[in-house]
Amino acid sequence: MNQETEELKNEDVNLAEEINSVEKEGVTPEESTATEANAGEQLEELQKEIGQLKSKLEEADNRYLRLQADFDNFRRRTRLDQEAAEKYRAQNVVTDLLSVLDNFERALQIEADNEQTKSLLQGMDMVYRGLLEALKKEGLEPIEAVGKEFDPHQHHAVMQGEDGNFGPNTVIEEFQKGYLLKDRVIRPSMVKVNQ
Repeated sequence: MNQETEELKNEDVNLAEEINSVEKEGVTPEESTATEANAGEQLEELQKEIGQLKSKLEEADNRYLRLQADFDNFRRRTRLDQEAAEKYRAQNVVTDLLSVLDNFERALQIEADNEQTKSLLQGMDMVYRGLLEALKKEGLEPIEAVGKEFDPHQHHAVMQGEDGNFGPNTVIEEFQKGYLLKDRVIRPSMVKVNQ
């Protein structure tokens, strides 16, 4: 009996110590159970909030990546536009001067019958060559037409003819010279094509 009494006293002391420690912490055993239930609810709420924040972060990250890709595409397009503008900066002037070149070529085909006309034609020829050289520096090149296969991108067919010296679909005569500026056709050649 003494031993049982001793054990009960020890249990009472242990319970008293446990109650004292819980009271010191400010939580009663009933509160402890309620706090655990609240903690479980709070944990679920925190996990939901973490899930929502993760999805928002992922959405913002995707938006950022799309925005970055759009900006990179914009920069690339802008750079290409600037390069094209620089490459073809002289196109308007060159296009306007093509009729002047045509007039020079027609004038230079005149037959000179006296010395004064010959010297005038020589002067015109020098001006023509100087103009042509300046335009070549800007990237102007004549399109080769006669004897070449008809290319609808470089040639404008205005007539068809038959010539045994040329193969089918070949340019046999050029009526107006065509020109390229760098790699762009600014005026196609007006030609007669063999059938």
